[in-house]
Amino acid sequence: MNRIAFGRGRVAAAVVVVLGLVLGGLTVAHAQKGSQVNPPATFKFTDAKVAPSRAGFAPVVKAVVPTVVSIKSSKVVRTGALRGQRQGQIPDQLRQFFGDQFGGQFGIPNIPEDQRSEGLGSGVIVSPEGYILTNNHVVDGATDVQVTLSDRREYKARVIGRDQEADLAVVKIDAGNLPAITIGNSDAVEVGDYALAVGNPFGVGQSVTFGIVSATHRGTGLRIEGYEDFIQTDAAINPGNSGGALVNDRGELIGINTAIIAHGSEGNQGIGFAVPVNLARNIMDQILKNGKVTRARLGILPQDVTPTIARQFGVKDSQGALVGEVEANSPAQQAGLKTGDIILEVNGNSVYDANQLRNMISSMQPDSKVNLKVWRDGAQRTLPVTLGELNPEEARTRGGNGRNENGSTDALEGVSVENLTSQIARELKLPAGAAGVVVNEVSPASAAASAGLKQGDVIQEVNRRPVKNVAEFEAAVRNSMDGTLLLVNRDGHTIYVGV
Repeated sequence: MNRIAFGRGRVAAAVVVVLGLVLGGLTVAHAQKGSQVNPPATFKFTDAKVAPSRAGFAPVVKAVVPTVVSIKSSKVVRTGALRGQRQGQIPDQLRQFFGDQFGGQFGIPNIPEDQRSEGLGSGVIVSPEGYILTNNHVVDGATDVQVTLSDRREYKARVIGRDQEADLAVVKIDAGNLPAITIGNSDAVEVGDYALAVGNPFGVGQSVTFGIVSATHRGTGLRIEGYEDFIQTDAAINPGNSGGALVNDRGELIGINTAIIAHGSEGNQGIGFAVPVNLARNIMDQILKNGKVTRARLGILPQDVTPTIARQFGVKDSQGALVGEVEANSPAQQAGLKTGDIILEVNGNSVYDANQLRNMISSMQPDSKVNLKVWRDGAQRTLPVTLGELNPEEARTRGGNGRNENGSTDALEGVSVENLTSQIARELKLPAGAAGVVVNEVSPASAAASAGLKQGDVIQEVNRRPVKNVAEFEAAVRNSMDGTLLLVNRDGHTIYVGV
């Protein structure tokens, strides 16, 4: 309250100053004893009669705002395990639901074992029958969901279905004849298009912000969600906007506002992300039709093509998705895809990077037949593939298991390696018969560290030639003329690292 009152005081002072400047001459004249100031005989006060022009987005906002709702969700959280944590520290599993502003309450000794906590978000009415599209993290784990319409009517909602990987959910309220938003085409969105974000930031009520589309097909690199294909915008998005509408200048829904990048607990800094509406609509349709979301599976571990990797494989551009590993008995293996292939196109559509390939495949249905254009051994070829079904529980563990042994030898600058023994292979959980050299030290200042090589990696190939021991590794590295391409086994999965 003090901050609000102070703000009002500053505004009032500013008004007084402005009035003093405008009326200063009259004030001085009246201060002279016996003087009188009369306006000229020709001076007249005229009321404005011409309506101001409507060059803004008021008509668009009037159509969109009734379709955007506020969502309050609550759930019981076990907080006994949180006792003793530092003041201001909030666990990752609660951060999305509460927000950083609640961090200070944890660590208080007398905190109860169970607490009912509330979260605020937004949603978009997509049908007159009361179906609402929102973010999964707005309703995840909620025992009670309440929806407030723009005209302040309140309804209890039930969750129809959720998709954690894309952070989307569908909820339903028992109401009819509701205003539904017009769904646009996110594939037609271009960088520089106008964008308006509508939602309930910080719980203050319906708000509209304006900006442009800053980027499309954006992955954050932070793995905010399992599948990232965001529309990035500088239209202000803040906590509470989650699940709200991102619309174009025609009032068509192009995305569901989902996340922001901010320092600490700060709010909008001009980098907001929305799930494209085409992806959201596909997931929503599956939830309504099947009660769940199914995704296709190719069965590879893809990675981006860096300039170093592009030179090593002889491709012109650093585009496409490099196959770092082909899973056994997968659709990819059955179609003849190999480690070291670079996927350039899927059904004639260009592949920019590994994230885009992952999104393209996941948007398809199991048993779909696709044609992959791949780069192999200096030439292009087309492979027909019948996709499988992705197991929702399937996940990969990434990262290296640290080792620091003596007796290693320097080959790449700042990198030391040693022979892979059967004991080390068992410790690293490598398959039987695995061969190569183990990285036991990588200097943080080295080019290899910048490229992603880690302690515990097992280097199996150098410049696409197998290496079985330190001597072969050193010889292969000495023969490198234009960078070094390493095939690395990390946690049982192979990837390429270009140094």
